[in-house]
Amino acid sequence: MRNIKNNIKHIQHLSFLVLIASSFFSASLLSAQDASAHWKANVAKVDITPKVPMWMAGFASRTGPSEGTIHPIWSKALAIQDEDNNTAVLITNDLSGMPRDMSSRIKEKIKARYSLPEDAVLMNFSHSHSGPVLKDYLYHVYPLNQEEVEKVINYSAWLEEQIVALVGDALEGLAPAKIYSESGVTRFQVNRRNNSEASMEATTIVNGPNDYSVPVLKVTDMKGNLKAITFGYACHATVLSISQWSGDYPGFAQIELEKMYPGATAMFFQGAGADQNPLPRRTLPLAKKYGKELAAAVESVLGKEMKPLTPQLKTAYSEVNLALNEPPSNEALEKMIKESSGHYQRWAKMMHEKVKNKEVNLSYPYPIQIWKLGAQFLVALGGEPVVDYSVKLKTQYGNDLFVLGYSNDVMAYIPTRTVLNEGGYEGATSQIAFGHPGTWKPTLETEIYKRINQMMAEF
Repeated sequence: MRNIKNNIKHIQHLSFLVLIASSFFSASLLSAQDASAHWKANVAKVDITPKVPMWMAGFASRTGPSEGTIHPIWSKALAIQDEDNNTAVLITNDLSGMPRDMSSRIKEKIKARYSLPEDAVLMNFSHSHSGPVLKDYLYHVYPLNQEEVEKVINYSAWLEEQIVALVGDALEGLAPAKIYSESGVTRFQVNRRNNSEASMEATTIVNGPNDYSVPVLKVTDMKGNLKAITFGYACHATVLSISQWSGDYPGFAQIELEKMYPGATAMFFQGAGADQNPLPRRTLPLAKKYGKELAAAVESVLGKEMKPLTPQLKTAYSEVNLALNEPPSNEALEKMIKESSGHYQRWAKMMHEKVKNKEVNLSYPYPIQIWKLGAQFLVALGGEPVVDYSVKLKTQYGNDLFVLGYSNDVMAYIPTRTVLNEGGYEGATSQIAFGHPGTWKPTLETEIYKRINQMMAEF
């Protein structure tokens, strides 16, 4: 009996040792897996401030070219690669936007040089109204003479090459990294369709839909040193209307964050804020103030525990044809040519010529791009989507969804059916500024959500 008891104790002791060894082996295996499974990332930037005075994009009320610089404007690129060597690049730009042809040329050059497909290159524009006019982008809004047109053409060609080379710089320095995501909040955006700018300083109630979210991606090296801060907000970059180059409030936010975190590069992406303005506005102190408020919101996110993203990357890109209404009749266009002025008259002349030559396009290929980094989804929409798109997408897919507007091609405002029916600038007259023959047909909202849902189902 004593031998049996001793044998049982011996077996229990061996089992205990085996359990410890097994736990140690499992922990070591997990540790080894953690060490081997990681992102690679790198960030690069290039100063894209024009070297000569040029017309600035955004406000039709400007009467001449730029007159100096408040601070430089930038293109920045964050390159990421997952454990299976899937690679993508986010490019942010302190620009109002970019036309389809220019964006396509840049992506084609990136594909030819670096073998990155269209879905793996996401271009976003801060929509700063203190950047330059680009080739074939809002041309007729400004009274450009031939000399000014040549400046725009030369700058645009130079810019394309700068962005393509920038991507190469980012890809060349890929190194082991960790990526985290989380969102914060700041509240200086105001729905301009539902609130009067003139009364903002006295009002106590702000009306209309909003999205105060500040989405943040944090990129560190394997030791936790901060390398890149990528953050967004859904609000027009229109604090400043003076004739000096700057990134407006997003530019000041990036400057502030790079002061807070030396050695890190801050990158801003614009959200779905087509009907959101920073109010009150129109002064340099306010632009700096909003930049600091946005930087403080990002700082609060970086200071708390953020969600680590597993090194798994998936990207998708699609275009959906959105229908446009017919242009006005010849009689209406001729009347507009005689009675209107400025860019309305220039649009009427341009459209009259297109109608005569049967060159009117009544649909547009609208770009939608989706990325998934670990568990973090990014939905990037072209044009200037109103905030309702962000609100609805987050209702459907969760509040942690990152929604970007002004991505890849800024061709027009993207209203909802409600905004389209209400009209106003976002729903109707802005189509003239962008050179379209007519307003969107009311099917656009349905078509956009349908394609997003189809794409999300593939993830």
